[in-house]
Amino acid sequence: MKGGGEARGQTAQSYLIALGSNRRHYRHGLPPHVVDAAMTDLERLGRIEARSAIEHSAPIGPARRRFANAACLLACAAEPPALLDELKAIERAFGRRRGQRWGDRVLDLDIVLWSGGIFAGPNLSIPHRAFRTRAFVLGPARAIAPCWRDPITGLTIRQLHARLTTRRPLPREHPRLAPGP
Repeated sequence: MKGGGEARGQTAQSYLIALGSNRRHYRHGLPPHVVDAAMTDLERLGRIEARSAIEHSAPIGPARRRFANAACLLACAAEPPALLDELKAIERAFGRRRGQRWGDRVLDLDIVLWSGGIFAGPNLSIPHRAFRTRAFVLGPARAIAPCWRDPITGLTIRQLHARLTTRRPLPREHPRLAPGP
């Protein structure tokens, strides 16, 4: 896979990749610069077809710092497990170490969706299990792939984002269920 591009006879596949950082990097600096540098590193794996702007989000879990998040569409010939290995290698090159789940991190790269639909392996599930509940993934993804459909729900990224972020009024009480006098 190293060296980018497509191997002879292999067809490029599209991947939606989510990027995030909330720790400074000794060379790249603040988290938005880390995400930008990681996006550039992804170009060695294939062709970046689209990239979102970098957005900021509140931490989840035990993380303490705000995150810089983005998404990109990557076209490459790798099968999902091989691409995951490459993404983990990039994370390690940026200084990512195994640690507390959802803790602070220099770089996080996740495969969210794949043009091949559903993939289930021992270390990888596509679509990403939690992407439907994360505005910090759906927001950047909506900017670059609003019509991409989730193969599980059939909903587009735009629809998933709207369901997650649109405020809805509380239902009115039904007269028969209203508390009595």
